Amino acid sequence: MEKKESSRSQSEEAPAAYSHITIDSSHKVTDHYILQEKLGVGKFGNVYKLTHRESGGVRAGKFYKGRRAKEREAARKEIELMNHLHHPKLVQCLGAYDHRLEMVMVMEFIAGGELFERIVDDSFEHTETSSAHYMQQILEGVAFMHQKKILHLDLKPENIVCVDTSGTEIKIIDFGLASRFDDSVPLKVMHGTPEFVAPEVINYEQVSPATDMWSIGVICYILLSGESPFQGNSDAETLALVTAAQYEFDEESFEEISDEAQNFISSLLNKAPRRRMTGAEAVGHPWMAAFDSDDTASSKSLSKEKMKKFLARQKWKVQFTVVSRSSGRSTVVCNCTEMSLLVPPQVLRSPQRLRTRCRLWRRRCRGLLTSLRSSKTKPSQWAPKVVSPATSQVTPALLTTILLRLTTSERNGQLHQKQIIFKQQALHFFYTCVSQ
Repeated sequence: MEKKESSRSQSEEAPAAYSHITIDSSHKVTDHYILQEKLGVGKFGNVYKLTHRESGGVRAGKFYKGRRAKEREAARKEIELMNHLHHPKLVQCLGAYDHRLEMVMVMEFIAGGELFERIVDDSFEHTETSSAHYMQQILEGVAFMHQKKILHLDLKPENIVCVDTSGTEIKIIDFGLASRFDDSVPLKVMHGTPEFVAPEVINYEQVSPATDMWSIGVICYILLSGESPFQGNSDAETLALVTAAQYEFDEESFEEISDEAQNFISSLLNKAPRRRMTGAEAVGHPWMAAFDSDDTASSKSLSKEKMKKFLARQKWKVQFTVVSRSSGRSTVVCNCTEMSLLVPPQVLRSPQRLRTRCRLWRRRCRGLLTSLRSSKTKPSQWAPKVVSPATSQVTPALLTTILLRLTTSERNGQLHQKQIIFKQQALHFFYTCVSQ
């Protein structure tokens, strides 16, 4: 369990020495910490602010949804992985508790907030030089993870946070989707955020350190321009653009950005994983020297207007849980996570309608899979943008597009999306069928 803390507050500092954390099964987290306000909500649980009862040190506590064996195993996996991620650019695990149905991981409390939120603050100066400095720190943290044979697999702006409210030091957080990899054993995953996920994830192909490098390229593109390189009008369009690796450097957005920075991004956003820069190559890229340069041209302030719009769009995609209350008990109907669509407000207000809608989609999905696997159905008829006409294999990318096709209806010549959750229910069902 966690070692005793010193009497001084460590609310914004990394631990002086790293230690191996074992899960405490004999105590509750509240035996050692005072539970305070909620800091955030994630796909695996809630994060609360904690204060150590003896030292007064401020921490963050990740409370897992640990009622199911699979969820508890995922929590233990994250805690175990974090014992190997002792690096100043990675948030640290300081303790763990497993008491009955409650699993909690105690972490460093990082007070600075999300990097992108800090950048758009009017008092914060945003330049290409500072952007290079942030990217170098991200690369240092990710390179260490890869050295330990661990992939993050969920790199995105929300998971890059500032250490404090005034400095420029950052840390990478949230290792809930992280996974070990072995060069001799192919690893495939079925999760990710459409705008940041690599093509090989969508195609359910082997992932590698290059998968994280793709996400870093997307983050850098947004950091410098305020725009997302693969943002489509829908998740289906976004995934299709990612799969084809179709993007461009908008002349207006990159007018003030150096050629070296654009080359850095291009070297990461390569469809072929083997052609992407490695972490070591990225750190050694000429653009990385920009934050030490005295070149005034590279220090010109960048516009924040497009990034503000990007952040506003992201807020419409926040995760949420729909809860039905009946007979005095709360029952989770379904969860909405990254690779999912927003649910219409009228459906959200009626849990019964939401349950009915989910059952309907599952029935349609099963029937569709049966039809697709028959010799009379050509997948190209369903997803021409994702699957070539010659392809007959049912892939996750194809099935994602199929579901989006099913959630649309034509009225007066226009497509109106009947948006519905599909990550944890329909899409997960798809992946299960594909992997069988």
